Amino acid sequence: MDRVSSMLSFVKVVDNGGFGSAARQLNLSASVVTTRVKAIEERLGVRLLNRTTRSVSLTEAGRAYYDRCVQILSEIENAEEAAQVLQSRPRGILRLNTSPGIPRLIARSVAEYGVRYPDVTVHLAATSRMLDLVEEGYDLAIWYAATADPGLIVRRIADYRMVICASPEYLARHGRPEHPSELIKHNCVTFYDAPTLGRGGKEWQFSGPEGEFSLQMSGNLETNSAIAFRAAALLGQGIILTPGPLVFDDLKSGALVSILSDFLPKQFSIDAFYPHREHLPAKVRTFIDLLVEDLRQIDWDPRAYNGERSPVTQAVSTSDPRGAPKRANAAVKETDIGRRRR
Repeated sequence: MDRVSSMLSFVKVVDNGGFGSAARQLNLSASVVTTRVKAIEERLGVRLLNRTTRSVSLTEAGRAYYDRCVQILSEIENAEEAAQVLQSRPRGILRLNTSPGIPRLIARSVAEYGVRYPDVTVHLAATSRMLDLVEEGYDLAIWYAATADPGLIVRRIADYRMVICASPEYLARHGRPEHPSELIKHNCVTFYDAPTLGRGGKEWQFSGPEGEFSLQMSGNLETNSAIAFRAAALLGQGIILTPGPLVFDDLKSGALVSILSDFLPKQFSIDAFYPHREHLPAKVRTFIDLLVEDLRQIDWDPRAYNGERSPVTQAVSTSDPRGAPKRANAAVKETDIGRRRR
């Protein structure tokens, strides 16, 4: 028999001065309430109530048991209320796992979230492999084009393109490739833990008039550090293939130049992964909603910068996701991008 239900029945009998009144308040039959109280006495081997035809009163043991039952039932009620508050209002610790390049991308959103919901502490762990969210107690994962456990729920946050880019200084020294085959003559920095960046490694995938093809790249730096990878391009060491969001600000500022974009037509996704669809905690739901709001305002197409966007692409992208018109310039001004990022 459920001990909590039995305790509740016993407390109601004492509070209401009888079995019948307690039964009516609990919407149960008097016989059920009586059976529950008798079961407690039999299990404990003590009499808790003195019964007469008109009333019930507590024994000494019954008084001690009653006081503890009231305390226990109060703690249970408080626990349930606390759980409901966490479900309806964001608070507590949001344990977040991301791929290495994601923190730089979402830092502004994390800061904004902290201002909106000061009762939530974000614990962020960037790892080279997605953690086991259930086993390691994480609420949420944000990753580039990841393949996760089939038991997880997936929500797409934003779409992006891959980017081939280099610094203006590197291109000035070594020339600007006009076809992927020319990359073989260049120093190509490779990311050898490719899943964390969507696509990459030494084998780079392309698509053009001749169809899909791949080429084997080489260079004097191979790394699984997103920081070293990006820094190598910024310092003019070589050419990199990377998700657009990782170098978004660098493309805007002109620190990096996008090349060969027409040979990288495929779109990839930034996804949110979490264990449960039902009763999603408010801290998880509101964080995902904020990321969607922030990231989908950005034009992730690298051809929007460095004068690469084609007229056809411009015509398709003359309005932002919220329907506000934007100018179809080949190079989008930084002020316009900043406004879309809020």
